[in-house]
Amino acid sequence: MTTLETSATIGSPAAIPAPVPGAARLAYRQFRYWVTYTRRTWRGTLLSAVCGPALYLTAMGVGLGTLVDQGHNLPGGVRYLDFVAPGVLAATAMQGAFGEATYPVLGSVKWFGNYWAAVNTPQRPEDVMAGHAALALLRNSVIVGIFFAFMTGFGTLHSALALLAWPAAVLTGAAFMLPIMAYVITLDSDHQLNTLFRFVMTPLFLFSGTFFPWQQLPQWAHPIAYATPLWHGVELCRSLTLGTATWAGSLIHVAYLLVFALGGFAAARITFRRRLYR
Repeated sequence: MTTLETSATIGSPAAIPAPVPGAARLAYRQFRYWVTYTRRTWRGTLLSAVCGPALYLTAMGVGLGTLVDQGHNLPGGVRYLDFVAPGVLAATAMQGAFGEATYPVLGSVKWFGNYWAAVNTPQRPEDVMAGHAALALLRNSVIVGIFFAFMTGFGTLHSALALLAWPAAVLTGAAFMLPIMAYVITLDSDHQLNTLFRFVMTPLFLFSGTFFPWQQLPQWAHPIAYATPLWHGVELCRSLTLGTATWAGSLIHVAYLLVFALGGFAAARITFRRRLYR
């Protein structure tokens, strides 16, 4: 090295490292990736998101509901459509959560590699998880909101508190989505997902009071119903739309769902870090 180069090197200021963005900004970068992905794929889900609620509520109200209403056996003497619609609202949020938290997560780490690409940037595994979860919750909120709009059109809202059924259903979806994401990121194949859909989602959909009063279940099954997040989501949404909600009961349901959602978020931070940093 020449004398001139040496003196220039000694006299030059030290290189200042670029500041690392905060966690919120890093998570937002992952969120923007999924927004871009959704903008290119949303048309595939639009038809089912719009036509599904219309067909479902028509079948329940005009078809099966007509037969059930002849018996007048529902609690409070409500129409079957008024009874089943908020239950299906919560169940739709659960089904959407399963869809968002299973194959997109496993595909990102197993087949498509976008998680691995993300952690080779300043994004950490917890940022990747938070950004993906935020977009998944947003997508689920839109689907639930479309269903809620059809419920309004079918005249199933009977209380000013019914507007809170939409965020209640979104919370129900979060109570499933985040724990499922924490589990799915640990998998190496999709074989376990079939078990998850068949032996977890389907029984919950059928036996959590969505289609019939849960009191008609055998007495031994009541504690099982109480323990499921979907039962709490169904009861919360139904009480809000029918105008039978109480502060104590609603707070219990919300607290139970929050425990699952926040617990799932904490668990997902751990499992994402273990999988993506190994």
